Amino acid sequence: MAKPKISTDWLAGCAGCHMSLLDIDEKIIQIAELADIRATPITDLKEPDESGVDVGILEGGVNNSANEEVAHRMRSRCGILVALGDCAVFGGVPAMRNFFTLEETLRRAYVETESTDSGGMIPSDPELAKPTEVRALQDVVPVDIFVPGCPPSPEVIFYVLSELAQGRRPDLKGDLLHWH
Repeated sequence: MAKPKISTDWLAGCAGCHMSLLDIDEKIIQIAELADIRATPITDLKEPDESGVDVGILEGGVNNSANEEVAHRMRSRCGILVALGDCAVFGGVPAMRNFFTLEETLRRAYVETESTDSGGMIPSDPELAKPTEVRALQDVVPVDIFVPGCPPSPEVIFYVLSELAQGRRPDLKGDLLHWH
């Protein structure tokens, strides 16, 4: 039996969930024995290959058109999609921006801030992804498993990965989901 392929990516957020993944430390060897770890901060690959992955893990809220593309691409390539962390589950801290208009936020960041050398103008580079309201991942694509936390503990991430790598659905109840 082939090892399941696992891949991760991140959207809008702080990458703290990926830091928690790295905090698994030596236990990642146990996961590597059970699964083929593809694009993650550990492998430094930026995208899974075209053959797809069995488990896709996305961290962060959907913040712009580029995030939407990543979410749709990951969903189309994976059998099970995991929303990792509060930002992916319900928008988390990045969603606080939703209380302000985009124009107001950009004006404060680029025009009213002395530390920004923008010449008093809001950038209009067409290469920049267009910011949108921050949305939870499941508001953009179907999600199979939700792992809340800011960030989830390394123990919870290890548990979820090891269960999925062994073809089991993780049971995220009780003590696993308390915040530290």
